[in-house]
Amino acid sequence: MYRTLFRICLLALVALLAAGCAASPRTPATDDLGRPITLKETPHRIVSMAPSNTELLFALGLGSKVVGVDDFSDYPPQAKETAKVGGFIPSLEKIVALEPDLVLGIGETLPEYASTLEARGIPVVILQPKDIEGILADIELVGAITGARKEARELATEMRREVNAVVTKAQGSPRVRVFYEIDGSDPVRPWTAGPGSFIQALIEMAGGANIASEAAGPWVQISAEEIVRADPQVILLGDAAYGTTVESVKRRPGWGGLSAAKVGAIYPIDADITTRPGPRIVQGLKEIARLVHPELFPEGGK
Repeated sequence: MYRTLFRICLLALVALLAAGCAASPRTPATDDLGRPITLKETPHRIVSMAPSNTELLFALGLGSKVVGVDDFSDYPPQAKETAKVGGFIPSLEKIVALEPDLVLGIGETLPEYASTLEARGIPVVILQPKDIEGILADIELVGAITGARKEARELATEMRREVNAVVTKAQGSPRVRVFYEIDGSDPVRPWTAGPGSFIQALIEMAGGANIASEAAGPWVQISAEEIVRADPQVILLGDAAYGTTVESVKRRPGWGGLSAAKVGAIYPIDADITTRPGPRIVQGLKEIARLVHPELFPEGGK
């Protein structure tokens, strides 16, 4: 039960919405909550409060300026060695002790720690991208406020090129029925991704059809009976890191007769690259494309 709550809470934390739509209008001087950004100088000591933010900072070559990260930041490997400042409930004492001149937060609403830190003169910028374009806009925003504008522009341009290449190649292909398992610790009602999730958007961009596309929300439980009736042609195991195996899935009542099981199309997948709204989301898209349409993407979305 703890594992399920942890993973769903982490997914809810980033509150990911559908990809592929236009980013919300925003002036360069505001964050994703529309709050003014006021920095006295280019930051040199940055604390990241989300794995996606951490990955973004390192991708822009700013790793040497990252002095603290949340407990869940584990990529790139250097992030594991960086001072930890807490998880869902951060330690304000630890953050303040690091003397940051920028805290990069995340949240659909302003996190409680933001007001406290700002009252102490520590700027907090909130990133909450709602789609692929939102991720690209945030990359350029962070580049602009950290002095890595050129690196950010190059990264965003390359990511956009790779996304467009996958989408263009998948257009017109037969839609493959896909089930993405977030957590199958309760195999009778596993957690999956529905509308409003990056996962569903990536599946659709890669030429697939999410069998949970009519679910009530982005992170839901659906019954094993519903899954059997939908008969997915591809099953992606986002919970493989927690011990779910291809063989254990095949042994579930009724699952051995699914099209995916019959053709050997049950695959473990790294959930971090499909749920974190950062630079590796393109890697997630390319991996899903390879698994859903191997005839089109034999080398992983190329």
